[in-house]
Formats: sequence, structure tokens, C-alpha cells
Amino acid sequence: MAEAARWYVVHTYSGYENTVKATIEKTVETRHLEDLIHVVSIPLETVTEMTDNGAKTYDRKLFPGYVLVKMIMTDEAWYIIRNVRGVTGFVGSGTKPTPLSEDEVLALGVEKREIVVGYDVGDEVKITDGPLTSFTGVVDLLDVEKNKVRVIVSMFGRETPVELELDQVEVIPQ
Repeated sequence: MAEAARWYVVHTYSGYENTVKATIEKTVETRHLEDLIHVVSIPLETVTEMTDNGAKTYDRKLFPGYVLVKMIMTDEAWYIIRNVRGVTGFVGSGTKPTPLSEDEVLALGVEKREIVVGYDVGDEVKITDGPLTSFTGVVDLLDVEKNKVRVIVSMFGRETPVELELDQVEVIPQ
């Protein structure tokens, strides 16, 4: 297959998300369609609710009524997903499903790009992107999970903390 798999949004009846996901995964397994339909996902967020009995943690659907599918769009794949019980259709204009853009996929957190960080707290770095490009500073805080780094930059004779994304700075060779 020359085409790359893309993420598509499938609209379902509310409350049928788990059933649709399980049915699609079972169909892919039984018909050996792993090369067409790669991943089926329901975006969830973990919520901690404070009650009289203490903290209660549970997963909540970010987009009720929607399931995300990473697949290579072919007539066969479209037909299989479209005819799963509980699916009302794909999200897109008219009859043609519209794939999610790379930015949308990253914003949803469905796929994460792994960024290799070549610096640590206390290292001197140079800012490579944004309004403070070419400023240098010292790494104060590093949060790989949230893709954030805090750099202490000297501006106008004052030490100023600046929060950036991990790929907006690079280590200065010693």
C-alpha cells in the first residue's frame, strides 16, 4: 500500500462508542484487515472528583458520540466501518470522509511524537523559535510529559522565566 494511514472521525449513536470500537476491532481481526485499519480509539480524560467519601477517579469521553480510526481509506475499509451497528457515518463534507490534520491529531493527544531532550536542568540553552529567538538562558524546569521547559533568560538586566516547548530550545555546546 503506497498510501499512508490517516486518522478519521466516525460518528456514532451516543453511548455506542465502546460497542462500535469493539465491533470494528473484532471485524479487523476476523477479516485480517490489520493493513487497512490500524487503530481504533476513543479519546478519554481522567477526571478526579472530590466527594464526601474522598476522591473518585474515572475516565470520561472527551467527544461523546465519536470514535477515531487510523486507517487507509479504501472502499472496503469505508464499507466495513460504515456498516457497523451504531455508526451513523464519517465526519466530512458530503459523502467523502475528511481525515484529521497532523495538528488536530497532536492537539487531541491520540498520537504523541516523542521528543528526545538533549539538555537537563542547569544546562545553558539557546532559544531557536518564537519571539525570543537567539536569546540564551539556563534551564530551570523540565516537564517532558507536558512538552514544556522553563528557561531563565536575562532581559534588561533582570532574570526572567520563560516557558517554551521542548523543541524551541537547543543546548549550547561547551
